[in-house]
Amino acid sequence: MTTTPRNMLFLMTDQHRVDTLGAYGAQRVPTPALDRLAATGARFDSWYTPTAICTPSRASLLTGQAPFRHKVLANHERNVGYIEDLPDHTFTFSEQLRGAGYNVGLLGKWHAGTERLASDYGFEGIPIDGWHNDVEHPDYLAYLAEEGLPPYRITDRIRGVLPNGGPGNLLAARLQQPLEATFEHYLATRTIQMIERYADEFRSGERPFFVALHFFGPHLPYIVPDKYFDLVDPDTVELPVSATENFHGKPPVQQNYSAHWGFDTMTEAQSRKLIAVYHGYVAMIDHEIGRVIAAVERLGLADETAVFFTCDHGEFTGAHRLHDKGPAMYEDIYRTPGIIRVPGAPEGVVRDEFVSLTDCTATILDLAGLDTSGAVDSRSLLPLVAGDEVAWQEDIVCEFHGHHFPYPQRMLRTRRYKLVVNPDSVNELYDLERDPHELQNVYELAENAPLRTQLLTRLYQLLRERGDNFYHWMTAMYDVGGLDYDPSQSVLDNETYQPSAS
Repeated sequence: MTTTPRNMLFLMTDQHRVDTLGAYGAQRVPTPALDRLAATGARFDSWYTPTAICTPSRASLLTGQAPFRHKVLANHERNVGYIEDLPDHTFTFSEQLRGAGYNVGLLGKWHAGTERLASDYGFEGIPIDGWHNDVEHPDYLAYLAEEGLPPYRITDRIRGVLPNGGPGNLLAARLQQPLEATFEHYLATRTIQMIERYADEFRSGERPFFVALHFFGPHLPYIVPDKYFDLVDPDTVELPVSATENFHGKPPVQQNYSAHWGFDTMTEAQSRKLIAVYHGYVAMIDHEIGRVIAAVERLGLADETAVFFTCDHGEFTGAHRLHDKGPAMYEDIYRTPGIIRVPGAPEGVVRDEFVSLTDCTATILDLAGLDTSGAVDSRSLLPLVAGDEVAWQEDIVCEFHGHHFPYPQRMLRTRRYKLVVNPDSVNELYDLERDPHELQNVYELAENAPLRTQLLTRLYQLLRERGDNFYHWMTAMYDVGGLDYDPSQSVLDNETYQPSAS
C-alpha cells in the first residue's frame, strides 16, 4: 500500500465497551456512523489496550511505547507516586508529523500528562485539562453564549453508597440541556471548524493535516440529555452474565473494588437504568462522530483522509459487579473497538490478529511516510488494513500498575486462554472458550499444571524480550523453564549458581 502523505482524522472515546457498537454485533442502540466506518474500512476484532487506565494508555499512543517503558503509569487524579509526565526528549508521533510539515490538532481530552500539555508536543487546539467534560471551561461557556444555549445542569442522579456510608461516586445523571449544548456537540463543532481551516491549507498544496477528536465519554458519569437518557428502555436491558460474580478464587482486591463502587448497594433496576444510559451515551457520541465525518465528506476530503476510531480502554458497567476500570484484567476493559479506514484500501475488512492501541503510533507515521522505528513497541497496521496475509504474533501482553493504589499486574492473552500474574495475591487463568465471561479462575486446578507452566514461560520470555523487569519476580516464583543467567544479578558467588544450558 502506498504511504504517501495524506490527512488523518483520529476519533477517540474514553472507557468504551466494544459490545456497544453495531459493527461488533450490538443491537441495543443505533451506531450508524461507526458501523459505516467499519463497513467501508477495516474492523479489528482482537484490539487491546496496553493498559486499562487513561493516562498511561494515552501516553502509549503518543509515544508508541509500552507503559513500563515510558513510565507514565497512573492518572494524575489518583497518582500514587509515579511520574506524571513523559521524560524530556521522548519520541512522539505528533512531533514527527509537525516536523514533516503537517498541521497537527487535538480537540478534547488530553490526559497524557500533567504539566506538559498537548501543545508541548506540537498539537494545536483548545487546552482542556482533566478526565471529565470541563463544563466550566471558558471556551465552552463562550460557545454556549454565542449559540444562546442554557448552562450545564443535572437531575436524576444515579449513585451507590461507599463502604464508609458516604454517597458513592456519581455514575449517571440527566442533563438539562439540549443536544446542541452538550460538551460532545461543542467538541465536534470545534473539530469541524479546525478541519475547515486546515482544509484550505491542504487544498493550496501547503500542508496535510492530522486532527484528533478525543471525547471524554462514554466514561462515567454518563451525563446525557433526555433523548439519550431515555433512548433505551431499562426493562429491555439484561445485566451482564458476569454480574453473578462471587469472587471465589479471585484476588480479594476485586471484591474490595466492587465495594468501592457500591455495586451491591444499588438495586437491579438502577443497574439496568445505568446500562441503558451508557448505551444512550454511546449513541449520542456516534451522532457527533457522524457530524465530523460528514464534514470531511462535504469538504471533498474523504478520498484524501484516513480515519481511525478507537478508545483508551473499556468499561465495566456492572460486569463482575464492578464499575469504571481498575485492578482486574478482564476483557470488558482490555478488549476495545478499533476501526481504520484508509482511502484506496479494501472495504469491509475484518482482522482477528492481536493488535494494540500502541500500534496506532506506527500506523500514523507509516501513513505519513515517516520512519516508524522510534515507536519501539508499535507495528504499522497498514498491511492488515490492506487485507494482506501477514505474519503476526499469536498472543499479546498487557500491563497494569495501579489506580488509587499501586497494583502491578501482567497479562498474557492467547487465542483461548488468559493468564494474569498478581504478585500480591493469587494468579488467574481463564479458559475463554469454555468460560467467555471469565467467572472461573482455573489457575490452581491440578490438570492445568502443564498449561500453567507453558503460559508462564511464554509470558516470562516476552517480558524479558521487551525489557520489562517484572520478569524478575517470575524468575524466582514460577517454573519458567531453563535460565540462561544468574537471577541474583551478582558475581559474588558464581560457583553456587550455574546457569543451565537450555
